[in-house]
Amino acid sequence: MADLVWVQWYATVLRQELFSQAVAEVAPVALRYGATQYQVHVSNDDRYKITQMTWVPSHAAWYSYWEGPEMIEFRARYSGKYQIPIVYAWADEIASGSLVAGNGAHPPAEPAASPASSPAA
Repeated sequence: MADLVWVQWYATVLRQELFSQAVAEVAPVALRYGATQYQVHVSNDDRYKITQMTWVPSHAAWYSYWEGPEMIEFRARYSGKYQIPIVYAWADEIASGSLVAGNGAHPPAEPAASPASSPAA
């Protein structure tokens, strides 16, 4: 399976909405560098904590993205909007799954129709 890179961003005070949107906009650029998937999450417990996850086929693909012109510009443009150091970690994905209609999942059950009232005789 692909390597997974977790980037733990932490926005500065009162910049969390602006910065989380910016991370969400730059994350898809990884697909141009060979990534197969990306996700960006904002913690419900700490709205300043933003997690960017990127699935890449190799370390080289990740570093091409991370050190590419788009990410260099991103880090420069948003300097002061996130705390440093930026911490990222490698993980091996050992299992994955989802439930999507069309791949064997059952569609949601229709609510039962209310019984038709029979006319009084």
